[in-house]
Amino acid sequence: MADVAAYALHEKDGGFVPTTIERRDVGPSDVRIAIAFAGICHSDIHTAREEWGSIHYPLVPGHEIAGIVEEVGPEVTSHRVGDRVGVGCMVNSCRECENCLAGEEQYCAKGNIGTYDAVDVDGTITRGGYATHVVVDEHFVLSIPDGIGLDVAAPLLCAGITMYSPLSHWGAGPGRRVAIVGLGGLGHVGVKIAAAMGAEVTILTRSDAKRADAERLGAHHFHATEDPAVLKGLRSTFDLIVNTVSAGIDTDRYLSLLRLNGTMVNVGISPEGYRARFGSLATNRRSLAGSGIGGIRQTQEMLDFCAAHGIGADIEVIPASKIDEAYDRVVASDVRYRFVIDAATM
Repeated sequence: MADVAAYALHEKDGGFVPTTIERRDVGPSDVRIAIAFAGICHSDIHTAREEWGSIHYPLVPGHEIAGIVEEVGPEVTSHRVGDRVGVGCMVNSCRECENCLAGEEQYCAKGNIGTYDAVDVDGTITRGGYATHVVVDEHFVLSIPDGIGLDVAAPLLCAGITMYSPLSHWGAGPGRRVAIVGLGGLGHVGVKIAAAMGAEVTILTRSDAKRADAERLGAHHFHATEDPAVLKGLRSTFDLIVNTVSAGIDTDRYLSLLRLNGTMVNVGISPEGYRARFGSLATNRRSLAGSGIGGIRQTQEMLDFCAAHGIGADIEVIPASKIDEAYDRVVASDVRYRFVIDAATM
């Protein structure tokens, strides 16, 4: 075991404080990573504030990790000391079930093991990327191509793959009309990826405040949905809608925007859930779906795609001492579009 510096939450309302945590020794198939940057995901905030249930303290969040390989185990073949690498939302799975064998570890039948606040196979609680180092099995370590800065790559390990996976699975590309609901941490990366795939991209968000940003990011169309007439005028327009917002929406109204065989995919997690009338689905043979992150193979595919197209997240780099402030700003939608912690400040 080795002690490393980290920022942790020791109680729900206590705020993040500097601390030390233990990382396991490097095993035969392990990679020890010196973390350079760790993105702040809204799911970090939901977890830290116990909005998704009780947590294990001390809590060290962070599943958007980018850094440099510092040590590898003797059986490691995919990474070498000095490599640029990343770790996303999971650090283990059974690797034996049908889904794992298909490269869909995120849907492991036994449940994938999250990068933080999860019980690992050895019974320990995983601690995430708000730290200087992490030790991860090589299977769950991604290569970050030279074409992406480590700082802008970090959010791709969650936000990037969360958007890339449904866009890829449901065939975003030339001749396809794609709408993205919400222009935040997820949506802004989704616009870049969908446009790079060749789709005709529309942003649907509440107000005109981010119109210029949407155009800069690559959107072809922008509509402010606070005017009820806007959605009415877009009926039967899109092949694919990816909903990124975590607040409740009128699902039926958005389903009405789909063309024949169109699909609406939810990647934001709404506490109210999503309900649709049968008529909304039966009309135009529409589908309502959900999507999580991608598997390791697809996440690597996403990173390579982003590097080839010059895609990274729009970020604001902060010192670790500003984590609590950043959390409040994320909740207030006061970031464009992702906070990234400089691990050198741990």
